[in-house]
Amino acid sequence: MAAQSTYIPADKLSEKEYKRRIRAWTMYDWANSAFATTILAAVLPFYYSAVAGATLPSAAVATQYWSLTLSLTIFIGAILSPILGTISDIKRGKKKFLSVFIAIGVIGTGLLVLVDTGDWLMASIFFVLGRVGFAGANVFYDALLPHVAREEDIDRVSTRGYALGYLGGGLLLAINVVMIQLFPGNWGVRISLLSVAVWWAVFSIPLFKVVPEPPSATEKLKKGESLIRVSFARIWETLKEVRQYRELFKFLIAFLIYNDGIGIIISIAVIYTAELGFGLIESVLAILLVQFVGIPFSLVFGNLPNKNYKRQSTILAFVVLSIIVVPLVGIGSKQFLSHELTGTPSEPFTATATAVGEGRYSVNSEAVTLDGGWETETVPADIRGAGEDAVYAGTAVAGDQISFVYNGQKVEITYATGPDFGIWAVQLDGQPYLKDGEPVTIDGYNLVLRYDETTEITADSEGEHTLTLVNTGEKSVASSGTRMAISQITVLPPLRTSNLGFVLGILILTELVCLVLAFLLGPTLFKGPASRMSTKRAIMLALVAYSLIAVWGFFLDSVIEFWFLAWMVAIVQGGSQALSRSLYAAMSPTSMSGEFFGLFSIMSKFASFLSPLVFAAAVAIFNSSRPGILSIVVFFIVGMIILYTVNVDEGKRVAKEKDEEMLAAATD
Repeated sequence: MAAQSTYIPADKLSEKEYKRRIRAWTMYDWANSAFATTILAAVLPFYYSAVAGATLPSAAVATQYWSLTLSLTIFIGAILSPILGTISDIKRGKKKFLSVFIAIGVIGTGLLVLVDTGDWLMASIFFVLGRVGFAGANVFYDALLPHVAREEDIDRVSTRGYALGYLGGGLLLAINVVMIQLFPGNWGVRISLLSVAVWWAVFSIPLFKVVPEPPSATEKLKKGESLIRVSFARIWETLKEVRQYRELFKFLIAFLIYNDGIGIIISIAVIYTAELGFGLIESVLAILLVQFVGIPFSLVFGNLPNKNYKRQSTILAFVVLSIIVVPLVGIGSKQFLSHELTGTPSEPFTATATAVGEGRYSVNSEAVTLDGGWETETVPADIRGAGEDAVYAGTAVAGDQISFVYNGQKVEITYATGPDFGIWAVQLDGQPYLKDGEPVTIDGYNLVLRYDETTEITADSEGEHTLTLVNTGEKSVASSGTRMAISQITVLPPLRTSNLGFVLGILILTELVCLVLAFLLGPTLFKGPASRMSTKRAIMLALVAYSLIAVWGFFLDSVIEFWFLAWMVAIVQGGSQALSRSLYAAMSPTSMSGEFFGLFSIMSKFASFLSPLVFAAAVAIFNSSRPGILSIVVFFIVGMIILYTVNVDEGKRVAKEKDEEMLAAATD
């Protein structure tokens, strides 16, 4: 591929070579999105808490360490991004830096295969390497966009990258889920983490083989000049000239605000749905839904501003109708269909004369019967723990048991584990509790003391039930005793029963209706709006949808709404972020793309703390996540207001003038 060592501008390439270059560039989105889905979102956070952090005092401590690790990676990336981006502009080397950071990311990610029980520090170190490589590589990858795509194609190329990213990341995540189920022990997760590194490395190859290194703004430094000093000087000059790039920086501020809202919706989605009583499987499937449905909609959004696209008015009609009709059908289905189909919860479980209802109950309360020879006075203080819920632990022997009579269907047992704890049998209504045909037991052994472990028990039907925990007197491997330590039992809200096939059928039917209406109404009713559609207006359309999502999330209370809401996110998520990337690239000087995308990276990272604070404050004030979700709508409204004031044509004009100035300086 020696011919590719010479950079040829995109508008001078043959159509065949241009398309080949585009395919190679977008393939990197396919490559690195596996890290975003498997490592960042779905697998590693759970594995870190449950396995790598198993020797930490509690799951809360493991979560704390994970959060600190995330913060460290963000800080390192924020410091490095603008400096390295500027260096890559001054000294020809965007692909060189890209390769270095990919290597760091791939090595760090691949080493996660070594992480096993208790290896939380090793997991943190390797994750930091992987995440720094991931974030750093993205700066240089994004900076290549204006060098790869023609100006008129930049929106479509950016959204095509996002679409491939959704497909690649979702495909490997689906494969990893299967691997986790098939391989014994922790090997399914460990091999899945390794697969991300292999995937990332292999599918990065086309970019390096096909996409040439773009020219630098300054091929040679003057005698006595330091590369680092010149880089900092360039950054400082750019910041001083902020008024010159006024429209670009207005857009950047708007992006930081509305993208902050998008980010918090993505990051708290699983936690929020868990609070509302949705299952883990539903949450994981919803992530996969967003991944795969996001593919066609990313491509659709890429063509919204394209005046040369024959079906522009039709696809605009399809997007607008989907944004309007999907919420209406989702909310209407909850109102008019049975709760068995839609997943609307039944009435809360209340206490009866013989059983307790919803809520938490300490084991030393009247709701729990203690049988056997428990020696409660000998319980060490450190086993009891701190806080309102004292742990009940004793030198229990075989046959000792705790019984709990409740009105409901599902309960959560909270207990402690340690080196001298044994195995406890679980009975429901006087019979062994079975799972997959086998009696369920709780193994209380752990290498170190750990509090607030939980197990959920589900009866076949609602009503009054008796839960009994029996000390079997058996020790697990390496255990030095048979103690039990139960702190509380929680009666959980009613389960949400729904028909997933029915829900998805309604969803697909709804979209088919929107598609038919788009073909019928688009060429006439939407011809005018389509002719005025631009990248900026397409982003604003997505932000309108996100505002509806935030408001709808506040009222969300059924499984069918949850799936329809996930579909709404899939409609706009990829398109809004891809078009934001392409608009920023179009308004940035091509000769300074590394510097500007480095600045883009650092500002987005430092700005991303605001929405979590607003969300957390709303939750603290109202003791519920619902107002927190509603508060996010402010980010979308403010972002839209600022974006509305951006003069895109003026921003592009300034960028072109700067490119001409840099070219003239480089040839002097």
